[in-house]
Amino acid sequence: MDVVTILDELQNQALRDPEVRDRFLDTRKAKEPISEFCRVCREMGYEIYEMDLICAGEEFHAAMKRSTNGGGENSPMLAGEDDFYELFLAGIRRFCR
Repeated sequence: MDVVTILDELQNQALRDPEVRDRFLDTRKAKEPISEFCRVCREMGYEIYEMDLICAGEEFHAAMKRSTNGGGENSPMLAGEDDFYELFLAGIRRFCR
């Protein structure tokens, strides 16, 4: 299973279960938020590590750049568009406590 599919499953769980949602949102308070996020994922049975998130975000962004504006380097990068951790949290944040 790829990282995007895993994150989608976890996000759906977080949207259905307030305890799961709170566990993920609480990772923001950790000294190393992304490491803590990955640790929670692994506790839930999903093998995700920091580099998995980083690489998935970069690969996604690179694929987007190749598909727009002729694939050149002039394609603008939107802030955070390759940060899957922040995108994940943004997706569940609207259901905060």
